[in-house]
Amino acid sequence: MGPEPTPTLRIATLDDAAAVEALMKQSAAVLFARYYDERQTASGVRYVAEADPLLLGDGTYFVLEAAGEIVGCGGWSRRDRMHTGSGDHDDDARLLDPATEPARVRAMFVRADWTRRGLGRRILEECEAAADREGFTELVLNATLPGLPLYSAYGFEPTEEIVVTLPDGVEIECVAMRKTVERRPSDDGNRPRGG
Repeated sequence: MGPEPTPTLRIATLDDAAAVEALMKQSAAVLFARYYDERQTASGVRYVAEADPLLLGDGTYFVLEAAGEIVGCGGWSRRDRMHTGSGDHDDDARLLDPATEPARVRAMFVRADWTRRGLGRRILEECEAAADREGFTELVLNATLPGLPLYSAYGFEPTEEIVVTLPDGVEIECVAMRKTVERRPSDDGNRPRGG
């Protein structure tokens, strides 16, 4: 058997929602169980691992595909919502001001059998480059515990430990993190293709 194909990065669309959510739930079921108890993992799979139509519709969400299957996904947002599973707020859809507010990194998941191969870093690099093109100077995220090693290695700094209460009342420990966007020269010819 030959080597596995190198995953291809592309912008996700609303048509990808079911496949993205299936990957999120599979990933969360395996990876959350390494850091959270059974109840927290089940709640995370139900409420954290949800495809966000607003994020997909904005064209700021990416998938990595290998042999026709999505093996990684994640994105960034120019809107105020930090994550799914936290309830809906009136200002979730509000557009952020790149001059004064940080962009949000959102919904990063890698299939359990594809972890530790640079897929998360690849998505983060594209998120950072895209946010930079729109004038954002900072990125923020709320890291679940399985994501902490990736975000720390990429240069995100913890700002505070937080507890996120999911809609069923289950609490999960997370870490709020922040990173300054590295300014990049314009690279219009290297953007991922649309879906």
